Amino acid sequence: MKRLLSKILMLSLATTAGTIATAASSLTRQQIVYKADSLLNELTTDEKISLMMNDSPAIERLGIPKYDWWNEALHGVGRCGLATVFPQAIGLAATWDEPAIEETFGIVSDEARAKFNYYRNKDSYERYQGLTFWTPNVNIFRDPRWGRGQETYGEDPYLAGRMGAAVVRGLQGPDPDAMKVMACAKHYAVHSGPEWNRHSFDAEGIDLVDLYDTYLPAFRSLVDAGVGQVMCAYNRFEGEPCCGSNRLLHQILRGQWGYKGLVVSDCGAIGDFFNGGTHMTHPDGEHAAADAVIAGTDLECGWDYNRLREALKQGLISEETINQSVRRILEARIMLGELLPSPTDERARTDIGIVDSEKHRLSALDMALKSMTLLKNNRVLPLKKGNKLTIIGPNATDSTMMWGNYNGFPSHTVTILEGIENVNGSKATTYIAGCGHIESMPFETSDIKTDIVVFAGGISPQFEGEEMSESYEGFQRGDREIIELPEVQRQMLKTLKNAGKKVVFVNCSGSAIGLEQEDQYCDAILQAWYPGQAGGTAVAEVLFGEYNPAGRLPITFYKSTSQLPDYQDYSMNNRTYRYMSDEPQYPFGHGLSYTTFKYGDAISTGTEINRGEDVTISIPVKNIGKKDGDEVIQIYVRKIGDESGPGKSLKGFRRVNIARGEEKNVDFTLTDSAFRRYNTETAREEVIPGEYEILYGGSSADKALKSLKISIL
Repeated sequence: MKRLLSKILMLSLATTAGTIATAASSLTRQQIVYKADSLLNELTTDEKISLMMNDSPAIERLGIPKYDWWNEALHGVGRCGLATVFPQAIGLAATWDEPAIEETFGIVSDEARAKFNYYRNKDSYERYQGLTFWTPNVNIFRDPRWGRGQETYGEDPYLAGRMGAAVVRGLQGPDPDAMKVMACAKHYAVHSGPEWNRHSFDAEGIDLVDLYDTYLPAFRSLVDAGVGQVMCAYNRFEGEPCCGSNRLLHQILRGQWGYKGLVVSDCGAIGDFFNGGTHMTHPDGEHAAADAVIAGTDLECGWDYNRLREALKQGLISEETINQSVRRILEARIMLGELLPSPTDERARTDIGIVDSEKHRLSALDMALKSMTLLKNNRVLPLKKGNKLTIIGPNATDSTMMWGNYNGFPSHTVTILEGIENVNGSKATTYIAGCGHIESMPFETSDIKTDIVVFAGGISPQFEGEEMSESYEGFQRGDREIIELPEVQRQMLKTLKNAGKKVVFVNCSGSAIGLEQEDQYCDAILQAWYPGQAGGTAVAEVLFGEYNPAGRLPITFYKSTSQLPDYQDYSMNNRTYRYMSDEPQYPFGHGLSYTTFKYGDAISTGTEINRGEDVTISIPVKNIGKKDGDEVIQIYVRKIGDESGPGKSLKGFRRVNIARGEEKNVDFTLTDSAFRRYNTETAREEVIPGEYEILYGGSSADKALKSLKISIL
């Protein structure tokens, strides 16, 4: 066997692929396959099965080290000590800045490689020390009550797909055969809560139009981007657990989309096939494990694949089916340079010293600034520096709230209070706690001596998140039962307004808050999300006009809970801006600036387009205000006369900096995918001929959009 490994190593060294500066190795795809097959032929059945679980033991006789597939990088390297902590994913989505997202996750992958190298040099192989990261989460944030919605890129499939693909490119790098680290599209598919019953929930009532037009497009975008892993979800779809779904895994993922990579289960999902209180679709673990692998789930996060030994004996699965999964696993580990690494691979030289570097800290601030989304401003912002003001609220000094969930640990977190004191001066700034997130405190408005109050409120990851063990009033095990602010905060804002104060509300949350009442009481509302380690600085620089905000909502802010359909109904009827019939409080794509942009009339390549042809659109945008600023130009498509489809769908966007007085022509090219939908008559996705309206502007609101019409022939 030593001679076999020596031959494999020499083969890898014999071929050079030019520079390795972009983390490329010297292996071709053919060589990766050869290495994997050579190892596969040497493995015993028990050894193969041992490699199919996330905590894989070493196989010393073949030179295979221990490896744990479980790692997290939702918005920075997570759960592994010091790391640069960027805004939570929903805040990153609010930047609407695809190149910046890719650059951000290039930084994340640098820190991830550095950590992996550091631990390998110490012969440490524990969880959260590997190169396979279970991010991004591109589930559609279809309902603001879902606690894990903060991990996503919002409610729109096009935006989620574009942002998710940028994450994949940033993490994996430009060489698909020599990835920096491996990304993962999760949770496939049709998974958006509830949290409390996710192990037994069957996502029913989904027609094929909703499936193909809403729930699947972001996943397909990531497959097209070359994502290395897909994680199947806990829930059932059409009665089958997603990790055993023939339609999702065989027919769509590997069949229609041609996906060749790994499928990994969510943690414990295979046990949900048969354990009491869960799906109970299988009589025992042997049937569950066999069916999951046959369906295409190669790797399990858990231990139930140990039952494959008995499943083989019972004839429930063949060894060739197991080989197919193990081959994919070996190929992935080889292309990462983790298994049988080449000594010339420059990926091994990324040093731990880059973690938390000054460059990375500045990037965290840049992304926090770009995520700040100004929802309302009655000319109270920007504030003047040095004027006395009072800071109140539960999120003013809460540093851990800033991190979101699935987080790393920064060397320093700037709280909102600290950020404001740094910009405004500590002598001009007074802090009063006022209230907790859900609990009241002794408070008198007479204690406030200033005319302007900044209330830093909202919620926190303490209340919304993944399958929590505790529930609070208005929250159920990580989900929300109502979307309004906790009552104590609603009363606080009302009290401040009745006391004659100018109220600036800084809302921190990973989801939409129903602000119908607060819109009456607040003079300005800044949505700050969970903004990461530099969030306090970003909030302060926006409030005092040092940075002109340009964040845009990646989700609809509904007026109240009463506007929402039943939480467990997965139909898209009256959900998100695409299908909502009511008027929201703040629409998808909304966000204010300290300057004003004027849109001219767009020019297209033509008004009659053949199917398969591209449509090029040039949009003139002028900054007619007094400040330089970024504008997010958004393009939506609507099929005229189609009452069954969405009211409009995002099909293009770009964040552009425009100096005051400057006009820019911003060009977009819409491919035929912008006009493609699932056709129930032909049972496939295709461009449907007819009249279309192309809408463009700075928000999804009809009043903010101009239009031109084209015909698809």
